[in-house]
Order: sequence, then structure tokens, then C-alpha cells
Amino acid sequence: MLKEMLRLLNKQQKQPAPSAEKLTGEQDDLKDRKFSRNLEDNLSVIKKLYSIPDNKDVKLRELHLEGFGKNAALIFISTISDVKSIEENILKPLTENTSANKKVKDVVSIQMVHEIEIFKDAVKDVNKGNALLILDGEAKGYILDCPDFQSRAIEKPESEILIKGPKEAFNEKVVANISLLRKKIKNENLIVEVIEVSQRSHNDVYILYIRGLANEKLVDNIKERLGSLEVNALQNLSLLEEYIEERNYSLFPSVLTTERPDRAASFLEDGYIALLMDNSPDSMVLPATFWSFFHSPEDHYLRIHYGNFTRALRMVALFITLFTSAIYIAITTFHAEMIPPDLLLAIASSREKVPFPAVIEILIMEAAFELIREAGLRVPSPIGPTIGIVGALILGQAAVEANIISPIVIIVVALGGLSSFAVADLSLNFAVRLIRFAFIMSAALFGIYGMTAFFAAGIFYLVSLKSFGVPYLAPLSPSYKSSKDTIFRRLVKNEKLRPGFLKTSDLQKKSDGA
Repeated sequence: MLKEMLRLLNKQQKQPAPSAEKLTGEQDDLKDRKFSRNLEDNLSVIKKLYSIPDNKDVKLRELHLEGFGKNAALIFISTISDVKSIEENILKPLTENTSANKKVKDVVSIQMVHEIEIFKDAVKDVNKGNALLILDGEAKGYILDCPDFQSRAIEKPESEILIKGPKEAFNEKVVANISLLRKKIKNENLIVEVIEVSQRSHNDVYILYIRGLANEKLVDNIKERLGSLEVNALQNLSLLEEYIEERNYSLFPSVLTTERPDRAASFLEDGYIALLMDNSPDSMVLPATFWSFFHSPEDHYLRIHYGNFTRALRMVALFITLFTSAIYIAITTFHAEMIPPDLLLAIASSREKVPFPAVIEILIMEAAFELIREAGLRVPSPIGPTIGIVGALILGQAAVEANIISPIVIIVVALGGLSSFAVADLSLNFAVRLIRFAFIMSAALFGIYGMTAFFAAGIFYLVSLKSFGVPYLAPLSPSYKSSKDTIFRRLVKNEKLRPGFLKTSDLQKKSDGA
């Protein structure tokens, strides 16, 4: 008896499992089928598609509806559907209904009810948290709107922190994000379109723009790029960025992401296009120019002199970050005659016992600074600042006492590193930090002349960049009609023109500063 059981068990184990390709092909065939009038046939297809009863969070409720005089079935995924709403607004009205002339949408207390005839549409809606109702004798199904995806509450921004201004931030729920934007733009022309961008995960991208203001050709261009994607899954906007930007290997970002609804709303009102996705706690703004990354939302919330002062500081910090270390290397290595004699003697005395050339000193400290910064970000928040401060103090002091690094190098690297924090946008911040190393190498090889040549080449490169057809340095180069909001801004009431490079339908802003 025991031998017979073992033989049967081995026989079952030797049977090959269905391949993934075969399983996918069978499911595709089932999805393409239409609903039949036989309830059992429809349930058989649903059970195969959702692997019922193996799939434990997919619920199938079979019931008899006296009002309709038919058997019915309700299918939903309990982990992403509002179970309480299903019980109170769907099941209870259906079972208590005694009128034979009413339709399903007249009985249930759900706002959105629509009919479908193909299983593919049913699966797509059920996967979005909706419920599917099937009646015996009807070759169709009813989709009942009741999604309930779990998400964070609306919290304060974490990366775009402002002292003065709104304190709301996007979260991972796209419905909540659209609500935040509609709260700020109460306009019937604010359009929300949806495009599915992945073949397996069925992720949706929401395109937001103001009809009658945004450039229709730009909107069509974005739709075409999104519609032409052939990928299995795109979970969030950060992954989508690589598929739609024009130059994937460019150091400079060509799309802007922001976690602030107020900033996204201001871009929409200027004629830009915003993209939203589930699982993304931010929005993507298209197209983007260099000035979009340089600006901060707080610039317009502060009085004009305060806002322009912070912009001037930010620009100075940008140049300090890029050039401080490189200038130190160039002057000490090639152009010592440019340094005043007293300062030259001080530098020479501090470097007397250091065995490395200036470029090696700078590279060691720059790498150490980047490591400390990265470590401070990755460890738990209560420990992160402590690691940064203690690590920098101990490492710097020990390096000086060991005659590996000169004290002036500590000052130069610290000044450049601290200035880099003034560049708030994460993508531009990474670009500036990487370009800083390129300037260091050019200064080590050719001095000031190498830095000048590299800077000129960088400007030529920036001028050649485009974001969805818009020049990267517009409206400064080339010049367009606009409010000239580049390095410094004007009074809000004097900003009467929208960006001309967007080619919006309405270039003139209203007199109320909208």
C-alpha cells in the first residue's frame, strides 16, 4: 500500500507544470471572450482567470436576487476594494429589492455603474478595485465603482521644504493628488486624460493640462510618446522618466518632478503639462528648462527683495560648488603668481608636510564628503545627522593631524560641499556634484585654461539641449516673449506674460496675476 502511494506521488511530481507562456496564452484567450448568458460559464472563466479558490483575497459571492428573479454573482478583490461599501451599497440593496422593473444602476447606491461585454474589460476594472456583478441570462457584466487602495495621509513635503507657503504634499494615491490640484485650479478646462503604459501590470499615466491654454501639439507629442511605450511594467514616474526624455545619458535633467501641488498647479496655469501615476508621491512637469530647476516655490511667496536675495545666494552657491575646488587646484599647481605673497606662504607652510599633490588632496576629501553625505541619508533619521557631523569632524581633524590633508583643503571642500545644498532640486544637485569632479580634473590637467575651455563647452552643450522641443536655457537663450523669470523675478502683478517658448494659446496673463 505504501509503495503504491509513493509511486502515485512520484508520477504526479514528474508531470510537467504548465509553462508561463502557455498559461499567459490561455489567459489571453479567456480575456478576449465575451460574456455568455449562462452564469456558470461566466463564473468558470472568472475562476480560471483569478485562480479561485487558490487566490485568497479574490472574493466570489453567489446570491439569488428576488427582484430580478435571477441568480447572480459578485466578484471583487477584498484587499483593494471598499468591503463596507460593497456590503451596504451593493449587496444589501440588491438582496432587499423586490421590484422587477428596476435596473441594476437604479438599485445599487454606487455613483458609477457601467456595463461591459468582454472579460478583458472586467479583469481590468476588478484589478483597479471595482466590483463585477454578473446576472444569469444576461450576456454582459456590471462594473460597480468601489476602490479602496491603502495610502499615506496628505503630509508635509520632505524634499521641497518651505518656511512660507502651503504645507501639503502629494502622496502615492493618484486620486488624492488630482483632488489637490483641482482644489487649486477650479477650472472646467482642467483636463485629466489616462493612458495605459504597461502591458502586464496595466499601469496608468494621468495627463493633466488646461484645454485652451496648453499647446495642443505638445500635448499630442506627449500622448504619442506614452502610447508608443512597449514595456511590461512601469510602477512610478521615476521609471517613466527614462522612457520619455530625449537624452537618457545627459547629466542635466530634462523633466521636472515636484512633490508640491501648489508648484504643479502654477506650472499648469502657465501652460505646462503635468503627469501623475499611482505609487508616485510627486508629479512630473513637461517641458522643463534650466530655470525650472534653479527656482524654488518659495521665491514667489516671499517679498520680491527677499526672494531675489535668496536667488542670488543660490546662484553664488552654484558657482562656489562648481569652481572652488577646481580654482584651488589650478592656482596652487599652475598659477601661483595669482596668489598674494602672504597667502601663498600660508598655503605653502600648511602643505609642507603633505605628501600628495593638491589634486589628490581635493579628490580624497571630496570623496570622503560624498561618502559622509550618502551615509547620513541611508541610516535611520535620528542617527543620520550625528554621523554627518561627528564623521566630518573626526575625519577632518584626523586627516590634518596625520599630515595627509592640509587645513586649507578642508575649508575649500567644506565650502563647496555646503554650497551644494543650496541647489534644492535633487536631479540638478546630482548634476552639479558630478560636474564639479570634471572641473577638478580639467583644472589639474590644464589649470585655468582647462576650466575655461570646459565651461565654454558646457555652455554650448546646454544651449543644444531641448526638452520636448523647448530650448533648455529659454527664455534667456534663445530669447522669447515672457515675464523674464530667470535669475531674478519681477513683481507678481508685473508678470503679465506666460512663457513664450511653450507657444500657449493665450500668452497674456490676466490683470489679476492669475
